[in-house]
Amino acid sequence: MTTTAHLGANGAGPDAGDPGGTREAGGRGRLGGLVWLVRRQHRLFFGVLLAAVAAGAVGCAVLRGRAAAFIDAHHLDGCSMISLVPRCDGTQDAVTAFRSAYGRPLQLAEMELLLLPVLIGLFLGAPLIARELEAGTHKLVLTQSVGPLRWLAAKTALPALVVLTGTTVLSAVFAWLWQVVGDEVSGSYWYSTLGFASLGPVPVAYSLLALAIGVLAGLRLRRTVLTMGVTLGAMVVVQVVLQQIRPYLLPTRSTEFGPKESAQLPDDAWLVGQGYYTRSGAHLPDTVCESAGNYEGCLRTHDVVGQYMDHHPVSHHWPLAWIESGIVLALTAVLTVIAFRVMRRRHG
Repeated sequence: MTTTAHLGANGAGPDAGDPGGTREAGGRGRLGGLVWLVRRQHRLFFGVLLAAVAAGAVGCAVLRGRAAAFIDAHHLDGCSMISLVPRCDGTQDAVTAFRSAYGRPLQLAEMELLLLPVLIGLFLGAPLIARELEAGTHKLVLTQSVGPLRWLAAKTALPALVVLTGTTVLSAVFAWLWQVVGDEVSGSYWYSTLGFASLGPVPVAYSLLALAIGVLAGLRLRRTVLTMGVTLGAMVVVQVVLQQIRPYLLPTRSTEFGPKESAQLPDDAWLVGQGYYTRSGAHLPDTVCESAGNYEGCLRTHDVVGQYMDHHPVSHHWPLAWIESGIVLALTAVLTVIAFRVMRRRHG
C-alpha cells in the first residue's frame, strides 16, 4: 500500500513541528489549513495591529476622562477662543489652557488614524501576495489540491477581517473621545484633514482600500519592495483626490448677510466659498473688486447689497463621511474583483 503525505506550510513532512498531531495533512488544523497558514504567516503583524488598537483605545479612554473633567470644572462645553455664546465670556484663558494640555494628544490620536490605512497597505497588503510570488512559495501551496482562487480568498479574507475589526474598534473609541473634546473647545474641527479622516467609517474604508491596493499591486508586480512603493503612492493619490472633491459630495448651504450684519458662521460650520450677492440675487466672487481702485465704488457698480457664505453645517458631517466611505468601498470592491480575475488568468 502506498501512502501519500502532503507537505506542511514550510515544506516539511506532515508531522514536522506538530508532535501532538493537532494538524492534519497539508497543514490543516483547527482553523483549517489555509486559514491556519495565513494566521501563522502574519501573526506578527496581526499582533502589532491589535496591540496598537488596544493601546489606542486605552489612551482615548484616559484622555476622554481627563478632558471631560477639565471642561466640567471650567464650564467650557461649547466654548471656543472667540465665541458668540454669552456664557463663554471670560473663558479664553481656560480654553487656551485646555488646548495646551490636550490639543497635542488629540492630534496624535488623529494622526494615528490617518496613517493607519497607509501602514496597513505598506506592511500587510503589499507583502501579502507579492512576497509569496517573489519567493515562489505559492507554488507549493497550489500543488496541495488548493485552487488559486481559494488560495487568494484565504490569503485576503482573514487579514481583511482583522483590519475591519481593529479599525472599527479604534474609530468607535475615537468617536467616543471626540464627543467631549471635538470642535469648539479643542479647535480641531470635523472638517479638518485630520478630523474627517479619523471619524466614523472613513478610516475603516481607507484601511480596506489599502489592503486591496496592496494585494492587486502584488499580483501584478510580484516584487515586495516595488509593491510597497506603488501602494504608498496610490494611497496618497486617492486620499488627495477625494480630499479635493469632498466639499462637493453634498450640496452646500448658502447663508446671506445684509450690509449691517456681521458675516459670521458657527464655529463648527465648514466654509467652502464666499462672496457678494447683488440686488437681483446673483452671487459674485469675493475677488470681484479686489484690484479696483475704488473698492466701495466697485461694489456699488455691481449693485452689491450683502455677503454670502457657502458652507457645510455640522449636520452634513456624517452624510459626507458615509458618501466618501461608500466611494472608497466601491473602489475596494472593484480592485478585489480585478485581483481575482488576474489570479484566474495567470493560474487558471
